[in-house]
Amino acid sequence: MRFTSTPRGARLARRLVSHRLDDWGHPYDSTANEVVTLIAAELAANAVRHGHVPGRDFHLRLTEEGGGRLRVEVCDTRGERMPDPVAPAVGGVAEAPADAESGRGLLLVAALSDAWGTRPRAGAPGKTVWARYHAR
Repeated sequence: MRFTSTPRGARLARRLVSHRLDDWGHPYDSTANEVVTLIAAELAANAVRHGHVPGRDFHLRLTEEGGGRLRVEVCDTRGERMPDPVAPAVGGVAEAPADAESGRGLLLVAALSDAWGTRPRAGAPGKTVWARYHAR
């Protein structure tokens, strides 16, 4: 799915992910739907806020990998702005500085997903940020 790199595009991406998951048998009130929708919302918001290039859209791909594994990929066109890796702090819990105005989105993605990462965007400038969740 392709969306405009605007807050409205990010909201639409979030809603469409939730609808698609419901169609795939993960009802709106299920943990899988809520968690994967939140992950998609955070990745889409980051694409809009940090990966925006005027006139360029972001892309979102949602796939079922089998065995209850769901994968979200968000591609933007700013390859030079890679997210910082989220490293666990003391006690295994990562935290953003208390006075930070941002920086918690990927902490949520890291906490909610089974795995996440980044890679260069295939066939185009930019990057892909992905997360995988196993619906149990």
